[in-house]
Amino acid sequence: MRRLLLVPVMLASLAAFSGQANAAYCGTISYQDAGEAASSGCCGTTTVMKTVRRTVYEKRTEQRTRTEYQTVTEDKVINTTRMVPETRYRTVNYTVRTPVYETKTRQYTVMKPVYEQHTRQVCYTVKRPVYKTHQKEVQYTVMKPVYETHNKVINYTVMKPVYETHTKVINYTVMKPVYEKHEKVINYTVKKPVYETRERVINYTVMKPVYEQHERTINYTVMVPTQETRTREVVRTITKPVNYTRTITVNGGHWETQTEEIPGPVQRRVIREPGTWTWDPCQCKCVYCPGECRVECVQCPPRTVCKKVWVPTCETKEINCVRYERECVTECVPYTVCKMVPECRTKTCTYTTCKMVPECRQKTCTYTVCRTVCEPRSRTVCYTTCKMVPECKQRTCTYTTCKMVPECRTRTVCYQTCEWVCEQRTKDVCYTTCKMVPECKTQTYTVCSYKCETRCKQVPYTVCTPVCEQKTIQVCKRVPVCVPYEVTVCVPRTICEQVPVQVCCDPCGCCCNPCGCGDSCGGSSSCGSSCGSSCDSGCDSGCGC
Repeated sequence: MRRLLLVPVMLASLAAFSGQANAAYCGTISYQDAGEAASSGCCGTTTVMKTVRRTVYEKRTEQRTRTEYQTVTEDKVINTTRMVPETRYRTVNYTVRTPVYETKTRQYTVMKPVYEQHTRQVCYTVKRPVYKTHQKEVQYTVMKPVYETHNKVINYTVMKPVYETHTKVINYTVMKPVYEKHEKVINYTVKKPVYETRERVINYTVMKPVYEQHERTINYTVMVPTQETRTREVVRTITKPVNYTRTITVNGGHWETQTEEIPGPVQRRVIREPGTWTWDPCQCKCVYCPGECRVECVQCPPRTVCKKVWVPTCETKEINCVRYERECVTECVPYTVCKMVPECRTKTCTYTTCKMVPECRQKTCTYTVCRTVCEPRSRTVCYTTCKMVPECKQRTCTYTTCKMVPECRTRTVCYQTCEWVCEQRTKDVCYTTCKMVPECKTQTYTVCSYKCETRCKQVPYTVCTPVCEQKTIQVCKRVPVCVPYEVTVCVPRTICEQVPVQVCCDPCGCCCNPCGCGDSCGGSSSCGSSCGSSCDSGCDSGCGC
């Protein structure tokens, strides 16, 4: 920029040196009021048009394509096996035990108890206590009180009663007796209720319990278990595994890496325009003015992205399967039969019966009858009310404090010891003996025996039979599709513009300091050929642009 500004300065210096032109910069600049500026001794400013290049971003729309994956449904036929249940029947032999009852009679002997009373003499030993008195000295500590007397003044308030007498009327009810006349004469006092005492006889029945002791013999049968081992044939089903091979279709796939180019983002950045130098008459120098700031969009370079894509495949595999087949096996199984054998037993029970016997009783009740009548009356009652008026008083209170001082003492304590002395004694004891006397009895009982009987029955069971079928299913598949889209791109373009520039000239007619610096023409006072050289040297050395 500094070299471009030196070109018009040199042209203006040549024109001023030759003296053939009245205008600087080949007639493009008009010096208005040049004589006034020369007479006043100040430099003049001239406007010069300068060519400036700047970059302009234009928006342009471009057509691009990207790959998208769409889900497509496809029909596929597969072979499936379905288990169909089937009900079958088999014949099972089983044994049933049928009870057979038989009545029998037997004779048995019962031992009947006979009780006898006896008396015998029994010697026994009794321990008799013998007490002895002893003495011993015991030391103990007693807390002895020590009293001290103190005085203190107590301020207290006494509620002094003030009595007032009032009169009020009280309505009350008096129970006035009403007297009835009877055949007999009763001496009574007026204003007093009369009470009459009567008696009546009440007959009632009381149930009195009477207890009686009874005995009875109970014959009962006890079933005694007897175990017996037997053997039977049992048919059971065994499941055996059978291996076989089966072909199935498996959905598989693999991952593929694809490369895709993604356009770079558009960034905005701020650019400041070149500034200008302006002459400031107040400071008598050129002042730099910064250019304007503008925002421009810059397209960043694209970037390459790698992504993994799942590619589905269909594979056929052979797998080992196991099915279970049933097989019937006959086995001999031992089992134990518990047989109950009846056994007759006898026991004697003693029981008490209670009978309620009615008993008639009689009692005499005395009761009093009184009748009263209500009569309202009035009377005047004098009563006194009391108001408590506080009155402050003072008294001296004497109180005593007590301190407990320990004091050791000794005392004699009497205690008793007890010794047990054995003593022989004799007493008569009554006891009862029991003799069992045999007695014959006859009993009828029923015997139950079981008879084995073989029967047959049809037992249903379910067998699953495999049935092969073909089934159509829908399989989802990812298909790549190219989709067009539009992108707006900022394209830079350089344009040239004419910008006015302020240039300062000296009184000799040369255009000095065109770049806006504030220095003089090299300190030279004469015009001519030395002016241009001094201006050039001054602009090169002291210019701030």
